[in-house]
Amino acid sequence: MDAKTIYTVVVADDEDELREAVCSMIPWEEYGFRLVGSAGNGLDALQLVERVEPDLLLTDIRMPFISGIELARQVREIRPATNIAFLSGYEDFQYAQQAIQYNIISYMLKPMTMDGLAGELRVIHQKIDAQFARFRQATRPDSQDMRASLLMPLVLDEFAEPEGEERAEAYARRCGLLSGPDDHPYYVVMVSTMFGQDGGNLTAPSFAAAVDTLALKYLRGVSFYTSGKVVSVLLGNPSDFQEYLHILADEITQMVTRVLGRRCRIGVGHATRSLTGLHDAYREAIEALRQGDAAGGVRFISDLAPSVKGGELLCKRALETLGQNYMDADLSLVSLSGMLNVSPNHLSACIKKYAGETFINILIRRRMDAARELIASSSMKIQDIAQRCGYTDQHYFSYCFKKYCGESPAAMRRRLEAAKAGEGA
Repeated sequence: MDAKTIYTVVVADDEDELREAVCSMIPWEEYGFRLVGSAGNGLDALQLVERVEPDLLLTDIRMPFISGIELARQVREIRPATNIAFLSGYEDFQYAQQAIQYNIISYMLKPMTMDGLAGELRVIHQKIDAQFARFRQATRPDSQDMRASLLMPLVLDEFAEPEGEERAEAYARRCGLLSGPDDHPYYVVMVSTMFGQDGGNLTAPSFAAAVDTLALKYLRGVSFYTSGKVVSVLLGNPSDFQEYLHILADEITQMVTRVLGRRCRIGVGHATRSLTGLHDAYREAIEALRQGDAAGGVRFISDLAPSVKGGELLCKRALETLGQNYMDADLSLVSLSGMLNVSPNHLSACIKKYAGETFINILIRRRMDAARELIASSSMKIQDIAQRCGYTDQHYFSYCFKKYCGESPAAMRRRLEAAKAGEGA
C-alpha cells in the first residue's frame, strides 16, 4: 500500500452502541486516519475538537444539547481548518444542507454498513488530500493578476488625490474587481507572513495564491506578494467582515501550520470605504503585524487601541465581563470580543495564554459556580436556576452540572438539605 498522509478524526454520536462500533471496528490507519477521540453529545464534541484540533469531525446531526448543525457552526468559529462529515437519517438530509458553508466534506445516510463507511472514508481522505494539495500548489487565474496590478499601487503608494477614486473605481469595474456602478463595498487590508522555527521569513510569492484559495471561500478579494509578505485586499460589507474575517484569518494560520509545517503571522487593518483609502489601511495592517505575537497568530489593528493595554489586562477585563454576562444564553467568544472591541482571535489567544483555559470551559465553570451557589442558598426551582445561569435547556444544564460538580442539581440539593437537617437535629 502506498504511504498515506494520516489525518486525525473525532467521532461524535449519541448512540453509544453505534459510536463504539464505529470507533472499534473501523481499521482507521488502513484508510489513512487516526482516531483521536469520541464524544456522546455536541458539547463534549466541541470541547474535544478545541483540545485535539482534528482534521476531520465525523458527527451525527441529531445530538443532545448542541445539534450537529450548531456544532458545525461553532467548530468553524474555533477550528475552521477542521472538515466535518455528517452521518444522519434520510429525513435530516435537507436540514444538513443548510450547513454547507461550515466545511462539510461528506453527507452519509443512516443506516450505513461498516463497508459503506469505509468506502466513504477513502473518498474523504482523497478530498482532504486534494485540499492540502491545492493549498500547497495554489495557482490563480490571470484575472486575479489583473486585479492585483490595479491594487498594488493603491495599497503600497500614497494615492490620495480626490479625483483618483473615480478613476480607480472605473478601472476596478473593467477588470472585474467591482461588479458595476452600484457596487460600493468596504475594503479591508490583511497582511500575512510565514516563518520557520528560527523566526526567519519563509513567505514565498506562491503563498498569495494559497491565501486566495481560502479567502474566496468567505469574501471577495485579491492577494499579491511584495517584500516578504502577502497583502490581501478583501471586499464586503461590515456584517460580512464581522462574521467571516476572524474565521478566515484563523483558517490561514491553521492551514499553514497543518499543511506546510510553518507558522504564520497576520495583521488586519480597519475597514475603509474607498480604494484611495487602501494605503492607510495597509499601514494599519503592517502595524498590527509588527505588534503581533512573535510565535504567530492574528492581530487586528483594533487590538492595539489604547484601551487594550496588554494581553494580561485584556484577559482580566474579559473574565470580569464574562462574570457580568454569563447568564446570557447567547454569550459567545464573538459577542464577548464585541463588548471589548477586540478581535475574537486576539481575545481567544489572550484567554488561553493568561487564564490557561479556553473560553468555553471558563464560561461553563462560571455558570456552574453560580448554579451551585443558588442551589445551596435558595429554594429556586432547578429549571429557574438553569435559566438564571444561561441555559434554556434544563437537561443540558443538568448534564453540565453533573459533569463539573460530580452530581446532579437535584442530588446536590437533597444532600445539602439532609446535611442541614442533621445539623439541626
